Amino acid sequence: MRAQRASKPVSGRLPDFPWDKLTQYAATARAHPDGIVDLSIGTPVDPTPEVARRALAEAADSPGYPLTVGTAEVRQAVVDWLAGTHGVTGLGLDQVLPLIGSKEFIASLPTFLGLGPGDVIGYPELAYPTYEVGAALVGAKAVATDSLTAFGPETPSLLWINSPSNPSGRVLPKEHLRKVVDWCRERGVLLVSDECYLDCVWEGEAYSALHPDISGGSSDGILVVHSLSKRSNLAGYRCGFVAGDPAVIAELLAVRKNLGLIMPGPAQHAMAAVLGDEAHVKEQHERYLARRTKLRAALESAGYTIEHSEASLYLWTTRGPDGPDAWQLVAELAEKGILVAPGAFYGAAGAHHVRIALTASDERIDAAVARLSS
Repeated sequence: MRAQRASKPVSGRLPDFPWDKLTQYAATARAHPDGIVDLSIGTPVDPTPEVARRALAEAADSPGYPLTVGTAEVRQAVVDWLAGTHGVTGLGLDQVLPLIGSKEFIASLPTFLGLGPGDVIGYPELAYPTYEVGAALVGAKAVATDSLTAFGPETPSLLWINSPSNPSGRVLPKEHLRKVVDWCRERGVLLVSDECYLDCVWEGEAYSALHPDISGGSSDGILVVHSLSKRSNLAGYRCGFVAGDPAVIAELLAVRKNLGLIMPGPAQHAMAAVLGDEAHVKEQHERYLARRTKLRAALESAGYTIEHSEASLYLWTTRGPDGPDAWQLVAELAEKGILVAPGAFYGAAGAHHVRIALTASDERIDAAVARLSS
C-alpha cells in the first residue's frame, strides 16, 4: 500500500517566492538598447578579496569531515573581530558557531528552537522576508511590528531585530536597542539581532546588540547573526556566524550536529583570514560610497526621495505616500532599463517604496545615472 502523503506540501505553508514576480519587469529592463542595470537583488559583483582566495587555496587539501562547532581558529577570529571592530567584549569560543551563510540559519532558527503553533515570532514592519518564512515553516504566529506594545498580552518566544535594516538602511539608536534588550529579558524572550550590514554604515554609527552599552556586558538572552557576503564579497563562499548566549549556542550546536550542518573546512579558514583583515573592507567601502553618492544624486535630481539609507547597500526610494505605488515605480524604472526591488516585498510599510542596490559595477552604475538624467 502506498504511504499517505501529507495533505499539504511544506512549500504550501510559505509565501510566494518574491523574486519570481519580477520576471516581466526584468524582461522590460533587458530590452533597453544598452542592456539591463540590475539593482534588484543586491548580490556582490566585485572581486573576492585576495586574502580570502589565498586562504581558501591554503586549506584546499581537506579530506576529512570538519566539525559543526567550527575550528578554534575561526571562532577565535570571530571573537577578536567583534571585540576589535565592534566593541563586543567577554565572549568565549563556546559562544560562537559558524554558519553556512546566514539565510539558512534565519529560516531554520524557529525549527532549531522547537517552536511551533502557539508560539509568536516578532520581526520588523519592514523586513527581510526570511523571518516570516522561518515562522511559517513551523506554524508559529508571525507578527510584523516595530512597536513592542503591539504584542499586547502575548509574549513572543523569539524577537528579531535588524539594524542596519534591510531594506531601508535604518539604524536603530543605542538607547532603543537597550530598551529592546531590557524588554526581552524581563519577559524571557530570545532576542536575535540580524547585523549583516553592521560594517556598511555611511552616516552615524551602528552598534551590535552585544555591545556592553546595550547588553550590560552580558550575552544572556541575546544572539547576533553576521554574514561576510556583503562585508567581504564572500556570498559564494557561504560564510556567516551566530554568537551570544552560551546556553542557546550549545543547544543550537547539539541540533546542528545531528543535522550535519557544517561549514566546509576551507571556507572556515577563509573566513578567519578575512575577519583578520580590514584593508579589503575599507577598499570595498570606498567603492560602494562612490556608487552611492552618484546614484543618490541622480535619483534625487530625477524627482525621487531617499528615506533612511544611512547604512546597508541600498537606497530606500519613493515619490511619497501619495505618489506611485511600489510596482508602478518598478515599472517606471524598468522602462529605463533599471531593475529594482519593490518595497512591497518587505511588508505593507513598503507599499510606496523601492529598494535600489549599490551592488553593480561602476560601469553599470554610471549607465543608471545617465538614464536617470535623460
